[in-house]
Amino acid sequence: MAKKTIDQVDVAGKNVLMRVDFNVPLDENQQITDDRRIRMALPSIKSVIDRGGRVILMSHLGRPAGKGDDAKFSLEPAAKQLAVLLDKPVAFATDTVGDDATSKAGKLADGDVLVLENLRFNPGEKKGDSEFAGKLAAMADVYCNDAFGTCHRKDASMVAVPEAMAGKPRVVGHLVAKEIAYLTDAISNPNRPFVAILGGAKVSDKINVINNLLGICDTVLIGGAMAYTFSLAQGGKVGNSLVEKDKVDLAKELLAKGGDKLQLPVDTHCGDDFGNIAGCNKKVVAAGEIPDDMEGLDIGPETAKIYADIIKNAKTVVWNGPMGVFEKPPMDAGTKAVAQAVADSDSTSIIGGGDSAAAVDQLGFADQVSHVSTGGGASLAMLEGERFAAVDLLDEA
Repeated sequence: MAKKTIDQVDVAGKNVLMRVDFNVPLDENQQITDDRRIRMALPSIKSVIDRGGRVILMSHLGRPAGKGDDAKFSLEPAAKQLAVLLDKPVAFATDTVGDDATSKAGKLADGDVLVLENLRFNPGEKKGDSEFAGKLAAMADVYCNDAFGTCHRKDASMVAVPEAMAGKPRVVGHLVAKEIAYLTDAISNPNRPFVAILGGAKVSDKINVINNLLGICDTVLIGGAMAYTFSLAQGGKVGNSLVEKDKVDLAKELLAKGGDKLQLPVDTHCGDDFGNIAGCNKKVVAAGEIPDDMEGLDIGPETAKIYADIIKNAKTVVWNGPMGVFEKPPMDAGTKAVAQAVADSDSTSIIGGGDSAAAVDQLGFADQVSHVSTGGGASLAMLEGERFAAVDLLDEA
């Protein structure tokens, strides 16, 4: 599935239309609170401008609904922060395909950078509109996809734009190339034992992932609130725990299919007040024996030990979803133990995006794993075995 990268294309004197993920968090004063996504795009941007190319950057930010408050979703703060990081001026267009964007794109000199306004300010983006895509495509000589987090979507900038640029170079940036290398190649030909760790709240969010990985992995470890739905399926007591009662039959099917491959917690750390975890009554009980007035909030210490031992011997680890309420000590203990075991192992370790990426980062293990994915939904879709039109239509290496 290797794709041609931006480094393999001659960009000198050419306009490169690059889809990035500048969907950064902003506070009420339009100040960026975490610029990581902008920083992660720098290698691909620099690859172009350092070789005499011109970059036109396009991204979405938030979910503008055209209700009069769209200004808070402007990409202008991202453009300003990019200028700081690049230590050079960055132009900003107040529209996407209107007069300002086309005029500024036409005046770019070699090494210049232009950021277009939020793609989702134009209804054509979410609709995958070919006319909107054609106007974006007309600005450039090269298309580059460096937005893995939206690779599973069919937005205009992801699919219709590269379709409209058929015959011109259509490549991946550094981020997408790395995601493909880890998430696709490691899973299609993993070193074994291959262990998957799946957490989070809902079985329904991970059905296809569990199904797919049961056919590929040697062991699938289950944690998080989804474990309580499996526990209910086994006739266990789950107290006030978060469960999906309508998914119990499905959990039974997955248990039957998984057999010994599917490992569930053997104990649970419970509490009686989610709103006051630090001060509430807490106890560790055997799995399936949660008191009526309590809810499961983390895997227990015995489970953490068993899981850590399994991870220690793994050669490939994929982790998506925390083991418990990792933001609130002491219910971060299970996620911490798993993160430590992954960091200590000599496996190829791939952390899916979203909460598991946040947990690994928050707990300080991000530098001790092989790869932390930049896309929660996209990494899940790839773990499900889904194909992405946004990637398939790009040039082969």
